[in-house]
Amino acid sequence: MAKLIEPRTLPGFRDFLPEDMAVRKKVITTLTGVFEKFGFQPLENPTLEYQDILLGKSGTEAEKLMYLFSDPGGRDVGMRYELTVSTARVLAQYPQLPKPFKRYQIQPVWRADKPQKGRYREITQCDIDIFGTTSLLADAEILAVVYEGLRALGFGQFTIRVNSREILFATMANAGISSASQQLSAIQSIDKLDKKAEDEVRNELSKKDFGAPIIDRIFENIKISKPNKNIAELLDLAEKLGVPNDFLKFDPTLSRGLDYYTGVVFETAVTQPKIGSVTGGGRYDKLIGKFTGQDMPATGTSFGIDRICDVITELNLWPDLPRTATKILVTIFSLELFDQSLKLTDQLRKKNINAEIYLDPAAKLDKQLKYADQKGIPFAAIVGPEEAAKNQVTIKNLATKQQKTVPAENLTDELR
Repeated sequence: MAKLIEPRTLPGFRDFLPEDMAVRKKVITTLTGVFEKFGFQPLENPTLEYQDILLGKSGTEAEKLMYLFSDPGGRDVGMRYELTVSTARVLAQYPQLPKPFKRYQIQPVWRADKPQKGRYREITQCDIDIFGTTSLLADAEILAVVYEGLRALGFGQFTIRVNSREILFATMANAGISSASQQLSAIQSIDKLDKKAEDEVRNELSKKDFGAPIIDRIFENIKISKPNKNIAELLDLAEKLGVPNDFLKFDPTLSRGLDYYTGVVFETAVTQPKIGSVTGGGRYDKLIGKFTGQDMPATGTSFGIDRICDVITELNLWPDLPRTATKILVTIFSLELFDQSLKLTDQLRKKNINAEIYLDPAAKLDKQLKYADQKGIPFAAIVGPEEAAKNQVTIKNLATKQQKTVPAENLTDELR
């Protein structure tokens, strides 16, 4: 006998069963509706890109986590680490796109990260970006979409943290760090203050050969840091676009980990559970220039679909979410009445009612009803001899176990 194959998934990769997909589908549908309300259009990129497209854009820390390999044709390729770099390539490749170009994109990306709660190796990234304008109104529009999107999903408590790379670099310069690469290295450590204690970050900076006086000055500068003119104007514009001030917070430690950010940066965290950021982004005005030789301003953010779904599930934000899109199961009472059940199924579907018919005509009625209950189908239709004789249908509510008999022509109205 051949050895059986153990069914298993790789660490950091997951299956999404129908119950999981019900949440994911609603999240994506809800966010898509918000994006399109703000004028964003859909875009998709291929899974694989040439390595020279991916490398040198996101920073050495990100590149350590990229899946890079040679394909059967001997080409050096990689799987998307995130969506922004691929979209920058699109802007360079298709210069005829109208500007400002507002796009949303919902596709999987891959990161060879250490799996843990809220962190996976395959994730669904959901991005919105605006290309071709330096206006702070574009950044404020992103914040407004973040606020409206999370509120539409049922999130009541969250904080949109805002900062600027300009403020961070000034903080490092004032602390006595002159080298741009050293400033960026220090900033990457400071960005971890929302996850690590101050002593841990100080220790990390020390291991990077920053002296104690410089480290002390970094933290002194952070404590007295205030929003600059751009940040103050951005927060004002966001409020005018409908984002309450209570949901906005200036955070002088926020930097975002990717190297390509050039201006304002923003990140959103929920109060509970402690799962990290659920959105994050900022302005990156020089990324597209790496492809074209001419800079194009850009700003945007990502929604962490996987973390958002985890929060919704853990907090039970959608207790009444149907587990299936099927509205009714049409049962088969007997082989003699098989044709009546087929006819009823066809009629329901033609009236745009999601109807499933049980596929084993010889199965007992109890088995059919149990199947519907297991799938979360709310109703079952039964056409027995009495119903068939009077052109009626019995509807059974599988949650309450109550049932009623109605004329067949009224079934659609009853379900709606």
